[in-house]
Amino acid sequence: MDIDFSLVLVVLVAICGFIWLLDALLFARARKEASEPGEPVIVEYAKSFFPVLFIVLMLRSFLVEPFQIPSGSMIPTLEVGDFILVNKYHYGLRLPVVGTKIVANNEPERGEVMVFIPPHDDSYFIKRVVGLPGDTIEYEDKVLRVNGELVDVDIIDEVNIETAGGLRPGVLFNETLGDTPHQAQIITQGNRNSRTQWVVPPGHYFMMGDNRDNSADSRVWGPVPEENIVGKAFAVWMHKEPGLNLPTFSRNQRIH
Repeated sequence: MDIDFSLVLVVLVAICGFIWLLDALLFARARKEASEPGEPVIVEYAKSFFPVLFIVLMLRSFLVEPFQIPSGSMIPTLEVGDFILVNKYHYGLRLPVVGTKIVANNEPERGEVMVFIPPHDDSYFIKRVVGLPGDTIEYEDKVLRVNGELVDVDIIDEVNIETAGGLRPGVLFNETLGDTPHQAQIITQGNRNSRTQWVVPPGHYFMMGDNRDNSADSRVWGPVPEENIVGKAFAVWMHKEPGLNLPTFSRNQRIH
């Protein structure tokens, strides 16, 4: 089960703040009048940790939050073990835990990489924005169309793609969604979807992984509602291979 660090931080900040405030209102004056030296240990800890936890909460909730990539659904753009940074204010400021938007900002654009909570799960997912509200998305025979128009593709190379059943032949290609090209890959044999067309409802976004045949995304569980948006992924800052390997900074890069 994923740990909700925002909830943990909110609870810790509230506990520390409550202890500090309670002591200031009820006990600090009494200690002073009785000439008691120092403060109780729990009050000292609360006063020390409160500002630190509060600053961390504000940074994670409203500015930048780190995430780790747990799966290969965004290969080749993001690899398993990448640590990424997510801009929490790009799509508007939201209250921690409840996610209510309090300040509007940019709307998601086609081609952006977004962190969100899918409609079927409480975990954080990361995929690419393919469909905007009102769009018609078609994906048939490994070919992507948006509103009837073929998405521009430039094949780079033939590759072997890792799957649960072993390596399978595939194709690596550049794809242009929006203004910035990005890389994606498909398996050249099998894995056809039974459903091939979707209409994105108002206030929703159609998400797909760059590793097209190894990604459970909106083709499986449907479009993502606007209120489930977490933020825009914009950089890889560290990478750590699974296991006891040391982290490296060789993959530091902006996310396209």
